[in-house]
Amino acid sequence: MEHVSEREAEVLAALGARMSNAQIARRLHISVRTVESHVSSLLRKYGVPDRWALAELAGSGASDPGRVAGLPVSGTTFVGRDAERAALLAALEEARLVTLLGPGGVGKTRLAAVVAGDAAALFPSGGAFVDLVPVRAGFAARAVATALGVTEGSHQPLEEAVAARLGTGRSLLVLDNCEHLADEAAALAGRVLAACPGTRVLVTSRERLGVPGERCVPVAPLSLGSDAERLFRDRALAADPGFAAEPEVVAELCARLDGMPLTIELAAARAASLGATGLLAALEDALRLLSGGRGGQERHRSLGAVLSWSHDLLADEERALFRRLGVFAGAFDIDAAAAVGGDGGGGGGADRAGVADLLGRLVDKSLVVHVRGRTGRWRLLETVRAFALARLADAGEEDGTRARHLRWAAAAASAAEGRLGDPEWRDDFDAMAADLRAALASRPRPDEATYRLASALAHLTFARRNLLESFAHHRTAAALAPDPGSAARELRAGAGCAHVSTTSNQHVFDLLLEAAERARGAGDDRGRAIDLARAVETACRFPEAFEARVPRERLRGLLAEASAAGRDGDPEVAARMAGARAWLAGPGEGVPDAGLATAAVAAARAAGDPVLTSSALCAAGTAALRAGRLREANRITRERLRLLASMDRDDPYCAPEVCNTYGRACIYAIMAGDLRGGMAAARAGMEDDLLRDTHITAGRLVQPLALTGRFRDAIGHGERMWDRWERAGRPAPRWMLASVCATALACGMSGDRERAALWRARVARAADGPAAAVAFVDARLALHDGSFDDAEPLVHEAFAAGAPLDPYLAYARAAGAELAVAAGLPDAAELLAEADPLAEENRWAAACLARARGRLSGDADGLARAAESWDALGAEAERDCTRELLARP
Repeated sequence: MEHVSEREAEVLAALGARMSNAQIARRLHISVRTVESHVSSLLRKYGVPDRWALAELAGSGASDPGRVAGLPVSGTTFVGRDAERAALLAALEEARLVTLLGPGGVGKTRLAAVVAGDAAALFPSGGAFVDLVPVRAGFAARAVATALGVTEGSHQPLEEAVAARLGTGRSLLVLDNCEHLADEAAALAGRVLAACPGTRVLVTSRERLGVPGERCVPVAPLSLGSDAERLFRDRALAADPGFAAEPEVVAELCARLDGMPLTIELAAARAASLGATGLLAALEDALRLLSGGRGGQERHRSLGAVLSWSHDLLADEERALFRRLGVFAGAFDIDAAAAVGGDGGGGGGADRAGVADLLGRLVDKSLVVHVRGRTGRWRLLETVRAFALARLADAGEEDGTRARHLRWAAAAASAAEGRLGDPEWRDDFDAMAADLRAALASRPRPDEATYRLASALAHLTFARRNLLESFAHHRTAAALAPDPGSAARELRAGAGCAHVSTTSNQHVFDLLLEAAERARGAGDDRGRAIDLARAVETACRFPEAFEARVPRERLRGLLAEASAAGRDGDPEVAARMAGARAWLAGPGEGVPDAGLATAAVAAARAAGDPVLTSSALCAAGTAALRAGRLREANRITRERLRLLASMDRDDPYCAPEVCNTYGRACIYAIMAGDLRGGMAAARAGMEDDLLRDTHITAGRLVQPLALTGRFRDAIGHGERMWDRWERAGRPAPRWMLASVCATALACGMSGDRERAALWRARVARAADGPAAAVAFVDARLALHDGSFDDAEPLVHEAFAAGAPLDPYLAYARAAGAELAVAAGLPDAAELLAEADPLAEENRWAAACLARARGRLSGDADGLARAAESWDALGAEAERDCTRELLARP
């Protein structure tokens, strides 16, 4: 595999920042042609189809082709397995799902890690190695997403984010230790294989997954007479550099250990203290009870016997710490070990220095593994951890140790909340997340520590953009809360999570009503009034996201309750009430009363809360839009965009306004013909990690790109949008139609007839009837191609399609009128006049009609003014088209 040069790495990073070739050239002080050469080289090295796939790789942190994130790095040499390595590599070339089968301790994980490294050349798009040992049921996809460096976007399920990251490139996903999550891992592997045709999945498990096409590769113990003995000598020399033994003694040791790598390593760790002959004698005693053949079950019992023997040789303090460490689901640091490894009494944990010494001794005896990294961590292998937990139960210490584990988890989660601004907090949270979840699941009873852990975990998972998980933790925290006021706070935060993570705002409405009821129990009339007002606003402002409309009479009753509960003179209560009244008094669903919306804005500004102000401005902007004042609606929404900088992205309370603002800003800018504003809003939304670069945000950017003449970029985003949506396995929704049309326009305007035909067919799939966006594209492409045979029906379609507030109505009418002029239709002048009113609120339409009038009258000055208008809009292709008209004799 070719290495990525330093300059190529700089280009890759710039692609990850969504820079154009020209922008990259300016930043790096090289020519655009040189940038193009580097991009071509990167495409070849990574084996991905386009620059957008490269940008995704850059965003995931990939620095070299074939990088497998999370690949374990071992401090010991890998011994033997030459035949298995070759067989596994061959299987990965031939099959898309390969499962390494074998008992615990046989070396499946180590073999999978080595082969994943060997196979880098096969997988230029990289991938991830995911250890499922610490993962609880329901969190397999989360573990994969974390390893890949992706998170949920607003209303984007985690599986879709994973599929989008893996994409169509050649990637490798390793799912290690799947047996306790067999059904979940099988379902996940099946989804990945179906959605990502270039991805291979390598699984290690004690049982097959049962997925169609699965190729199973058994992993046997190390062969006696060569590999087993080599492993023993290597590990014995690591424990004692002066170790020496007769070959026949080592052979006998390995035979008694059945060639099982973990058993060999455990025994070899004792070579320094016992020597070879003493070790053999001790093993004979430990294995005395074994009889019969040497099958898989016998090997399992053999491993248990050696673990027991090794454990019995420990000092009392070593045994105590060892068994207590079994409560950790994943890796732990020294503070965690000290907190959990106490004396079992009611006090705190052990001292750090003593624990560090004991950990070192357990590592030397191969019972604990030291995980190297930025922060020193340790872990127990799965088989060893199961043994430790059994010893913990035998000692009668399980309840006490799990209680200390819970107290540590609550304290660690609270400390992590205080580090949200630290750039390394995410890595530290990911390292302990499995244990935080396990501690919460193991102690569901309502006490202070459990509540504190649930609340902190809800906050942390939201900040980590595990949105659905955060929603669930807020519900749990509300159930565990020590008082109604605390429960109300959790339910309010849960409502914010639900708004951006679920497809139904019924959850939001119900949570806010529940919060209001808890606030009543807490004697918090102020909080109850705000919760009720928010519930009313949610039902009126987002009616399309409810399974069933909430009756207006009920909403009036809730608002009356809020008014009775609210305190006079409280600015926030007044602002919330004003906003709810504006939406409830409007002439229709989702339409506020214009006068009350203006009053709501004034009340919100007085309260000084940017979220409240944004909400009120949304009402004012919607009212302006409904009145046909598109430019005013766009101006108001630009103010909402400026407010986003003052909103806390780690607070679920802000999330609904963040997401709504970006969406409205893109739509309103397009409706007003503000192409630069639409472009800026779409790009900002893609860069905000609450929305992320998803099919939704990519679709928003396609439209201004196509309308400004950046056809190549528009096509790229359109392809990614469509690919990601198809990967999700769902039909194209109505909202995608405008973006699909914009991509078809970009293809046609750039002269790519084959791709234009493909996208025109997709338009037909996305449209369920006449639409202004379709009519606009048809008219504009007919004008571009100079194809006027069907001009009359196309013009008729442009003037017949679309509702009054269709975002593309002004575009369709203007393009239709210009087509009528170019085709010489007799009613062209009348059509220009008919299109005029819409152009007053849409700058694109105004420029188009100015050009059409210049064409109709042969007015060179009019065409020049139109060219200037296009230039001001940033519509380069339309400007150039207008200049061509001016250049004609």
